[in-house]
Amino acid sequence: MYQKLQVGRAAAVTPSNTVDIPSVSGGTSNNGCVLYVGGAGNLTVDTIGGDTITFTGVLGGSFIPVQVTRVYATGTSATSIVALW
Repeated sequence: MYQKLQVGRAAAVTPSNTVDIPSVSGGTSNNGCVLYVGGAGNLTVDTIGGDTITFTGVLGGSFIPVQVTRVYATGTSATSIVALW
């Protein structure tokens, strides 16, 4: 079965060790976002479940289908990251 990724909002991500990707819902809870990675490298993130994980060797042009709340500067060498909601 083919699953199509559909989003209504997008924003460039600046990796940060202290600042979460903002929620676009306007509420107090952050449901996270999925990511598009334009430039290859490693990607260290926090998930909505509270896990910190490094995706190693992410290819440029990849989607990360995990609900993410933060992209860390430390451990992230991937570039051109876009948050998708």
